[in-house]
Amino acid sequence: MTDYDVIVVGGGHAGLEAAFAAAHLNKKTLLVTSNIKMMGNMPCNPSIGGSAKGIVVREIDALGGMMGKAADHHYLQMKMLNTGKGPGVRCLRAQQDKKGYPLYMQKLALSTDNLTVKEGMVISLICEDRKIAGVVLKDGTRLSSKATILTTGTYMESQIFYGHEVKDEGPDGEEPSLGLAPFLRSIGIETIRLKTGTPPRIKRDSIDFSRATPQPGMDQKLAFSYETEEFIPLDQQELCYLIYTTPKTHEIIREHLEDSALYGGLVTGIGPRYCPSIESKIVTFADKERHQLFLEPESRHTDSIYIQGFATSMPKDVQEEMVRSLPGFENAVFLKYAYAIEYDAVKTEEYGPSLEMKKWPGLYVAGQICGTSGYEEAAGLGLIAGINACLKIDGKEPLVLRRDQAYIGVMIDDLVTKGTEEPYRLMSSRAEFRLILRHDNADIRLTEIGYKIGLISEERYRKFSKKISDIDQAVEVLKSTYLGTKKEVNKYLKSINSKELTGGIQAFELLKRPRVRYIDIIKFIPALKSIDADEDTMEEIEILAKYEGYIAKQIREAKNMAKLEEMKIPKDMDFLNMNGLALEARQRMDKIKPLTIGQASRISGVNPSDISVLIFNIKKVQNEQE
Repeated sequence: MTDYDVIVVGGGHAGLEAAFAAAHLNKKTLLVTSNIKMMGNMPCNPSIGGSAKGIVVREIDALGGMMGKAADHHYLQMKMLNTGKGPGVRCLRAQQDKKGYPLYMQKLALSTDNLTVKEGMVISLICEDRKIAGVVLKDGTRLSSKATILTTGTYMESQIFYGHEVKDEGPDGEEPSLGLAPFLRSIGIETIRLKTGTPPRIKRDSIDFSRATPQPGMDQKLAFSYETEEFIPLDQQELCYLIYTTPKTHEIIREHLEDSALYGGLVTGIGPRYCPSIESKIVTFADKERHQLFLEPESRHTDSIYIQGFATSMPKDVQEEMVRSLPGFENAVFLKYAYAIEYDAVKTEEYGPSLEMKKWPGLYVAGQICGTSGYEEAAGLGLIAGINACLKIDGKEPLVLRRDQAYIGVMIDDLVTKGTEEPYRLMSSRAEFRLILRHDNADIRLTEIGYKIGLISEERYRKFSKKISDIDQAVEVLKSTYLGTKKEVNKYLKSINSKELTGGIQAFELLKRPRVRYIDIIKFIPALKSIDADEDTMEEIEILAKYEGYIAKQIREAKNMAKLEEMKIPKDMDFLNMNGLALEARQRMDKIKPLTIGQASRISGVNPSDISVLIFNIKKVQNEQE
């Protein structure tokens, strides 16, 4: 008899979501972490959301995850980004309380049924019959499980760099995870070395904020979770600020490039392309006179200001020069120095779309061990790993989200088909169906799935079903109602500088006009007054009207792609000896082992002609079997 159904290794954002999912699915779950008080920690930017990332948090919530609820509970500031652009790129970003958020998650973990939290360091795994059957702790304790999920973040064999000063440490000075990465390599799992970093933290009272431009939040009812009902008014939110680097800043950095860990040759891991250090920015964009920096409070309970955009691996004395060259920072007092961190991660070819390791059934990975960056990406992967571990235990098919279903699906598909040699970051530009994958409709896309899996309650599902019914009913009324040249209608159109009506028009067509709002045309259509639509529902109806043609086009494209996803590739397909395939295509497909034609078509180095050959060979095999 096993000790646990699921063991989760690591208490970061991925580990917490994996553990919550397993526990909520009634699996006896153990979360092993080196320090309970650091669970849910935010070692880098104390924020959640942003481009694509904010939509991921909505997706996590729609599936039944916990990050959105925690993010809504302790935010310092909340705002919707890209409001001047189309709905496909709008997303939430919240400045979090670095103390409050982890504390909320820790209390939740310690009070969740079916979930046990244990302090310890996992150094190896129990391998039985070519399967992973549990973990081995540093003190020799062996704990068995039906499924194991590794969510080690940036801790595996981690090293911290302050210039040429190197320490064997994890984030925030925590103990690194030593031994597990070499063990993984010993059982045939390939790893890579990655790098990330963090900026310095400065004492608030030592900064002259009169030299900076205030960046307030928004006075709206904004939330990541669809269940949130309490909101923090604008006058109770914290201000962020905007400043820019100076010529003096750039001069100091150029003079000390060889002193940095990155340019001094100490760092061997590859860093995130889309979140580079300040010295990388100065070198890469040498023609830019300045770079923007955001000053962000870390907590209501500390005096710490985070300099967003100023990550560096410079020595501490050079950091002091750099920071004091910034406007308003002439007398800056350091609370924490910036550092670079290197760590081991698993190669993306080692796991499949379910996040289960190909060579070792029963072993899953999630978070930065997968080669990603960011709290939101980690949490999304953790949720999927937790769900799939439970589905496998129950003898069910894994949950694999399509690219047109979720940003989480885009991320996992990118990782397993394209791979990554740097910390992967989600962006809206990675999603070809971003008008379908919107902030507003994450529940419409995913709540049904979460309900069927068992993570969405009956009460929540009932409310969700009512919202769907309200939207369908409202759209039907709008499409069956025609508005004529009534005085009150034209008076409204004139008030918003919209062309007045000279004849009848379908109400749904009228709603497509810029500045025409659903809430305004309700008064002209009595049948809409009986539909109790809230703000989210009204927003959804407006988007469906205003972007109807574009949405329909993306849905058609998604259906065409779905046909390729339905074409399964036999598990024993011999790619290496397949006549007609280009050499690179053979090697890449043999390494990744795609499950469908759609997945194969997205692998780097695989061309349309290779797909034609693959389809021909699949049909040939099928004919021979018949």
